[in-house]
Amino acid sequence: MAQTRSKFVKVRCTKCKNEQIIFDTVSTVVSCLVCSKELALPTGGKAQVEGLVLEVLD
Repeated sequence: MAQTRSKFVKVRCTKCKNEQIIFDTVSTVVSCLVCSKELALPTGGKAQVEGLVLEVLD
């Protein structure tokens, strides 16, 4: 089974436009630090990102 590397992603909140960097394989819900809107939900693998992904960081 091939392993995929986890990465950090820059996400923009769709509610307040705040930008923050999150891990793409979250194990808990990640909320916006400004308005508390959910940005990423755990799925057991890659996160379900609720914001706009701006950039994938290496």
